[in-house]
Amino acid sequence: MVHHIKTALSLVIGLFPALFFSQEIKQLTATDVAELAVKNHQQLKVSAQNIDIAKQNTNVVRLQKLPAITASVSQFYLGDAVAIDKDFSNSARIPMPHYGSSYGVQASQLIFKGGLVNKSIELSELREQLSELDLEKNKQDVKFLVISNYLDIYKILNQQEVFQNNKKLAQERLKNIQKFYQQGMITRNEVIRAELAIKNLDQGILTLVNNKKILNYNLSIALGLSADTEIIPVESLESKESGIGPDYYISLAHESNPLMKSAKTNIDVADKNIEIIKTDKMPTIGGFGGYTVQRPVTTRNPVLDMYSGGWQTGISLSYNIDNLYKTKERVKAGELQKNQAGEVMTLTQQNIDMAVNAAYVKYQESIQQADILNDAKQLAEENYKITEAKYLNQLAVQAEMIDAQNQKLQSELDYANAEINVLYQYYNLLKSTGTL
Repeated sequence: MVHHIKTALSLVIGLFPALFFSQEIKQLTATDVAELAVKNHQQLKVSAQNIDIAKQNTNVVRLQKLPAITASVSQFYLGDAVAIDKDFSNSARIPMPHYGSSYGVQASQLIFKGGLVNKSIELSELREQLSELDLEKNKQDVKFLVISNYLDIYKILNQQEVFQNNKKLAQERLKNIQKFYQQGMITRNEVIRAELAIKNLDQGILTLVNNKKILNYNLSIALGLSADTEIIPVESLESKESGIGPDYYISLAHESNPLMKSAKTNIDVADKNIEIIKTDKMPTIGGFGGYTVQRPVTTRNPVLDMYSGGWQTGISLSYNIDNLYKTKERVKAGELQKNQAGEVMTLTQQNIDMAVNAAYVKYQESIQQADILNDAKQLAEENYKITEAKYLNQLAVQAEMIDAQNQKLQSELDYANAEINVLYQYYNLLKSTGTL
């Protein structure tokens, strides 16, 4: 079939080079299509940004290891002070320097909090892994989408070939019918029915051509190719690995499916959350230091309009006593979330197992259907030849001939579709395992 398509394409290009002057033609396998989609599909570019965001968030969390440093500056107006006797009987105004300012630098560093910072970094790195697994899942979805469109184009090309071959046979039959009509052996309505049969084939060909244009345009955009690129599928129609059993694919899915990996990673995330919660049971130890300059000096009388400076450094220890009873409840909530993550992983595995098993059964079914429809096609061809011979010898009527042609056309279309369906089901099986 591939050989026929290539031959026909070469012939058309040779006869009508002007039609292809501005159009690029690409012969692609399914693997080529998948690789182009991974490089150029816009959805994957969007998904890849989530990984960059997650990595940057990890960098932000790492900043907690650095000291916190603050600088402060204040300028203010200082009013005169009022001195009042303790019985409020007398008061006196004390002049003050009206301009005041202060400058300070303070630094603090977390020394110990039960490993909170390192655990927060590890949690952020786990979220990086989840974003990477999300991208891998999106890659599987995009690959399968573009391969499905690619196979639809392949199917249309095969259907076009079937229609064209049947049109040639119908045209030959029309010539014979016209001879019978000229000899007065049949009536005009026999000729009309033969012409209508050709028109029906032309209508089918027109629909296929337009459907292919739409699919080709959409696929070209998805692959990052020029919109006027003509994509010619050259994938082999031979069955792929039909002898491997379902247990192999299920085991492969457990190891490779990104959904399974995400479910396992979510359990690790729940574990890390519990570790972070438990750090609240630990005291917080920090180091601090600073230097402050302030004007005027108001700690003596009379007030001095001068700067006074001083520095300090030390270690602080704090502990939230309420965490003794609050943390226990938060840990319990974290453990419930971990149990839920475990159940989600079991559910995910079951869903994957069912999807892989169904995909494997359908793949085997597609191979068997292709064999059955190939036999049916041969029977329809044999029936057509017999009916045609009978018709040419005036032993069959036109209705029988058209019925035989319709059976032949349908059987050939069914077999052409079945060949592509084998490939579709195979790639669907790979997608279910996460190895497409």
